[in-house]
Amino acid sequence: MRGLKKYIIIKVFYTTVLLWLLFACNNSEKQNRLSKASSPYLQQHADNPVDWYEWGEEAITKAKKENKPLLISIGYSSCHWCHVMEKESFMDTAVARIMNENFINIKVDREERPDIDNIYMNACQLISGGGGWPLNAFALPDGKPFFAGTYYAKESWINLLNQITKAYKDQYQKILLQADALTNEIGKIDPGFLQTDGQAGIIDNTVYKNFFDSLQTQIDFSNGGLSGTIKFPMPSVWEFLLQYNYLNNEHKALEAVNITLKAMALGGIYDHIGGGFARYSTDKLWRIPHFEKMLYDNGQLMSLYAHAYQVTKNSLFKNIVEEIALFIGRDLTSPEGGFYSSLNADTEEGEGVFYTWTFDEIKKNSGLKQTDLIASYFNISPEGNWEAGKNILYTSFTPGEFALTNNLSLNDFTSLLNNTKKTLLTERNKRTRPATDDKILASWNALMLKGYLDAYTAVGNEAYLKRALKNARFVEHNMLRKDGQLWRNYKDGKTSVSGFLDDYALLAKAWIRLYQVTFDKHWLLLARQVTDYAIGNFYDSKSGMFYFTPDNSTDPVVRKLEIQDNAIPSSNSVMAEVLFNLSVYFENSDYLEKSTTMVSKISGITKEETPYYTQWYFLAGLLAHGTNEVAIIGKDALQKNLELQKNYLPGCINMGSTNEENLPLLENKKQEDKTLIYVCKNRTCKMPVEDVGKALMQIH
Repeated sequence: MRGLKKYIIIKVFYTTVLLWLLFACNNSEKQNRLSKASSPYLQQHADNPVDWYEWGEEAITKAKKENKPLLISIGYSSCHWCHVMEKESFMDTAVARIMNENFINIKVDREERPDIDNIYMNACQLISGGGGWPLNAFALPDGKPFFAGTYYAKESWINLLNQITKAYKDQYQKILLQADALTNEIGKIDPGFLQTDGQAGIIDNTVYKNFFDSLQTQIDFSNGGLSGTIKFPMPSVWEFLLQYNYLNNEHKALEAVNITLKAMALGGIYDHIGGGFARYSTDKLWRIPHFEKMLYDNGQLMSLYAHAYQVTKNSLFKNIVEEIALFIGRDLTSPEGGFYSSLNADTEEGEGVFYTWTFDEIKKNSGLKQTDLIASYFNISPEGNWEAGKNILYTSFTPGEFALTNNLSLNDFTSLLNNTKKTLLTERNKRTRPATDDKILASWNALMLKGYLDAYTAVGNEAYLKRALKNARFVEHNMLRKDGQLWRNYKDGKTSVSGFLDDYALLAKAWIRLYQVTFDKHWLLLARQVTDYAIGNFYDSKSGMFYFTPDNSTDPVVRKLEIQDNAIPSSNSVMAEVLFNLSVYFENSDYLEKSTTMVSKISGITKEETPYYTQWYFLAGLLAHGTNEVAIIGKDALQKNLELQKNYLPGCINMGSTNEENLPLLENKKQEDKTLIYVCKNRTCKMPVEDVGKALMQIH
């Protein structure tokens, strides 16, 4: 019996091990090659039965060898419809069989590879007049696109796959002609001013004013934002208008900013419980968000609300700055100080479920006596203001307006509101949390870094400066090479994608801003280093612009120039501003010539295009009105600098030191036992002053 028992135990043990090995083998078979990708978005497709490749030589070589078309599917981690298409089609074995037999399938994260995304999005826009994600493009084995579309429901997708397969076999010559024609057109998609004879336009206040006149016709002065049924934040538009109001004392510009920023802050696009903005709203009133929350939006909006607070002293704007900071610190910051990319729109329960509430949930968490007030403030009803029984929190009033309308004490209502928000946040944290895309992107981190710096100067919270410095050091140590070359991405201790022009431009701008706040020349020298690398590897002397990809890049079918500002300002418009600022700091005429040549070409744009050139015209405003170089030197330089920068001063280029005359404009300006402020224009300085108030009078 003892031997039999021992035999049974051994048998059970080996059977268990065998079953575990079989399970492990079967489980590994389910993982395609995307399981080793750096992108969380690509990793989400590792269990698809589709034989996915990453973009690269392996896929291209296989396509050429087998003469199969490329199927290039592009999306990003927080994209709702990308996940819908994955569940409907890419997880379906029958659909995957069609894809695997007839195509070489490539998955692309548009955030890691914006260069690839840009080419095939251009193809989609040329074919259909529209675009979006998921983006699904079909291309020859060499990458030339011949068809592209966006989301397809399962049956439509199967039908399209079969049509493309048949056309590739039966009408191959037509496919070749289509691909060549489409690729040639993609190469031409650059604004008309680049096709001129290169004559520089004159940038003066008339040109600057004409741009504003065109832009204001496209603003929704009733609901805020640009006119249209879908509303994107577009921070560069409102930054331009703040500057225009400052330089030309134009009340209409400031009115547009106030209406927009208030509407966004009160609307459903803003997360009233956890802070931070969603990517856009699907309605013109800012009430119904597309629920994904992006780092790049919130970095820029932190800067924008900080600047608006400096101008207006509106406490609502200050609150938004502080709540974005809480959101970023809680949800999108790595232990090392890097900033993660986004939060998903979806959970297993569905799109936006994490953020919405039933009337009973509000009742349970706000107290019986207070439910009616909270429900009234946030427009919550038993029927729901979104889907059946579900409510998105939005309001039509600031707390002060609501308290006044309802004959309430402002302090009492504010206390009730804040306590309810804390309770709801605690309750919400018990839900399934949307997934975090935890890759760290250089350009997006730069936007958030600058956001913290602008918040610090506006609000004065030292913690914001500490977070900015920690992030700047993280990026320097992990994403910058000794020769000035940048990595675009960082995840799990690794980098894998070389930087694009937006990484160089936005990081240089953020490091310049960090110098302006800290007077640590180290950051200014880093900004110059990456700018010089970009000049050496991205600059196109023929157009006077910078390519999005470096000279040694072999990946893109077409090398593009990114010109138009969008949700993020274009890499060329930011680079033009960087060159202008560096030309002042280092008295470098080559930087200045490149910058002014770039911005002078924008005069050829049409009235309809104005919202997509606001970052360009921000620089045009500086050129038209001139800048004030503000040099502060002495033991109290940092203190006086912060006091000065509490004000909104978009026409100032700040520099200084506590003891060193380490820049051309600081030379021979140090005096013992004094901290002097020099306000200069074109390197000609007014009499130095010690009082910040007197310096402000010289600036204005």
